[in-house]
Amino acid sequence: MAILRWRPAGQAVERWDPFRDLSEIQSEMNRLFGGALGQRAAMAGFDRGWAPAVDMYETNDELVLRAELPGMNEKDIDLSITGDVLVLRGERAPDPTVNQENYFRGERWSGKFERMFTLPIPVETDKVKATYRDGVLTVTLPKAEAVKPKAIKVDVA
Repeated sequence: MAILRWRPAGQAVERWDPFRDLSEIQSEMNRLFGGALGQRAAMAGFDRGWAPAVDMYETNDELVLRAELPGMNEKDIDLSITGDVLVLRGERAPDPTVNQENYFRGERWSGKFERMFTLPIPVETDKVKATYRDGVLTVTLPKAEAVKPKAIKVDVA
């Protein structure tokens, strides 16, 4: 049985990810305490962690994960799989041409991130492929033969 987060009518139901919620709470606490302790509101977000938005879905033959990683170089992305856990790590550097003191507003997140995904079905780990194009990382994980759908011919008796 899976725990699903409730969404108002018209929004998709998604699997609950407690680490995403903890990250959101931590970011909000950092923002609140940063403002209370006299830091500029625009700079309070520079030290917070971030996590890329990710979609995971299946086709007949594979499991597909797509992560939004705009402004990153493929060399800054680390992807690994151990058992049924896929780990996505990386780091997006802030713009080196702008000094932090010169910001009036800073909404683009930077810094290190790590996301872990428990794979819902068995996959062939030796055939996993990853491509990065236009700021989107696409990871295709071929399903293990045991879980692929098989057509069964029905004979007339």
